[in-house]
Amino acid sequence: MHLIAIGGSDAGISAALRARELDPDIEVTVVVADAYPNFSICGIPYYVSGEVTHWRNLAHRSIADLEATGMGLRLDSVARRIDVEGRKLLLTDAAGNEELLPYDQLVVGTGAVSVRPPIEGLNQPDVLGVEDGVHLLHSMGDTFAVMRTLEEAAPASAIIVGAGYIGLEMAEALVARGLSVTQMEQLPEVLPTVDPEIGVLVHRQLTDHGVDVLTGTTVRSVTRATPGEPGRLHVEATTTDGQDVVRNVDLVLVVVGVRPDTELAASAGANLGQRGAIAVDRHMRTNLPHVFAAGDCVVTHHRLLGETYLPLGTTAHKQGRVAGENALGGNRAFAGSLGTQVVKIFDHAVARTGLRDYEAISGGFDPVTVGAEADDHKAYYPGSHRIAMRFTGDATTGRLLGVQLFGHKHAEVAKRVDIGAAAIFHEMTVDAMSELDLSYTPPLGSPWDAVQMGAQAWVRADAQRRLGDIRAG
Repeated sequence: MHLIAIGGSDAGISAALRARELDPDIEVTVVVADAYPNFSICGIPYYVSGEVTHWRNLAHRSIADLEATGMGLRLDSVARRIDVEGRKLLLTDAAGNEELLPYDQLVVGTGAVSVRPPIEGLNQPDVLGVEDGVHLLHSMGDTFAVMRTLEEAAPASAIIVGAGYIGLEMAEALVARGLSVTQMEQLPEVLPTVDPEIGVLVHRQLTDHGVDVLTGTTVRSVTRATPGEPGRLHVEATTTDGQDVVRNVDLVLVVVGVRPDTELAASAGANLGQRGAIAVDRHMRTNLPHVFAAGDCVVTHHRLLGETYLPLGTTAHKQGRVAGENALGGNRAFAGSLGTQVVKIFDHAVARTGLRDYEAISGGFDPVTVGAEADDHKAYYPGSHRIAMRFTGDATTGRLLGVQLFGHKHAEVAKRVDIGAAAIFHEMTVDAMSELDLSYTPPLGSPWDAVQMGAQAWVRADAQRRLGDIRAG
């Protein structure tokens, strides 16, 4: 049996590894479009900042490690066409040579590509590129281009278009390298995956560390600066109230999100779903015979919302493992995502899991969200930090729907959001959070952990709401 996995990132490699675990005799080939299989794209900002000292350290496993598992790697090879009926994959190598590879089962893990927003200068015939200091960031190739600009052009200033996870991490990375950084976000607040009440705390962290943050600001154009003007690039933007914003900088980084890379599968007849991602069932099967798909190119089963599109590395690993097992005849189902995420912003961290109000409403719930604060450990022990929290629960059933946290990077924000994720996964009520037997010692926690205090704040607010309804009725 021959299994081919297309894509050398999380989903493709996970599928190949799982297949080899289950059947050491199976032939597995992984087709990788570049020369960097199994690299951590999430770690790129920390290589740019210098915290990760060499790009090779971003590899989860070396090429030798991967080959030692028995899988074959076809590096610098692009999958061009899937012959579904003949079960063959057309490849071209770096020299342009074509080859047809037969397969018994195929896993498509083509991932996602950076969104290129409608900014004049990025989408024109005379498009600006990396040689001008304009960069997208989603691959190792993108990373090397950014590093060349940083090392050869020695930019003093940068604009980051977008204030999502990668945008925030890159703001910190460029500040660490000594650049003057302006962050422009079209939406009203940074990190729009959390509520504005949490986003404003992230905003403050950025400004406290010297980042010039402009929210409600849409970039209209990026052009080459006029000779004699400062900077290499001229950026024009407009605020939501109609104010013009003009900046001259040396580097522009555009990180406004990703879209699923589905051209290969769609051209073979694969059905598409949410956000144009490949439609798969929970076993990661496409509508095409003997073709599975996983990772950032496919729709995501969300445990509370059903089908959505939610590209995350953690999800891609799980989906790839499911696809690899089922390609060998297994019957494992992807359990579903909750969108659990965490990001470090300078000295602090912000995390979320589950749903915000508008997401919960779209899922048919009746959400109530309550804010609270608590210390990460007993305040009498030195070094305690406050954690800002937002708990979302269903007003009818009391079911926990979402948790958002913001606190110091040493306040175990990631651990605590994971408690919330586990509770949501198992359909617990907010009130039941207080029944969890969580660890305690004064330097690290409290008899009621911070997340339990946040849950209790929600329960109190819900009781008051219900009492008010009774009195009003």
